[in-house]
Amino acid sequence: MPRVIVDEDKCVGCGLCEQSCSEVFEIKDDGVAHVKSNSCNSCDLKEIASQCPVEAITVE
Repeated sequence: MPRVIVDEDKCVGCGLCEQSCSEVFEIKDDGVAHVKSNSCNSCDLKEIASQCPVEAITVE
């Protein structure tokens, strides 16, 4: 199973990841993305990570 990491120091809370896969990502009250789950059957997590404008998402 992949491991999804959000670098909270880099994240600007744009919400693109949450819009792309709300099963895995969530923007919380602190204004940055958090990982809810490390897997999703319908989303390409590496593709979502590559679309992050500040490169805050890593999928290992």
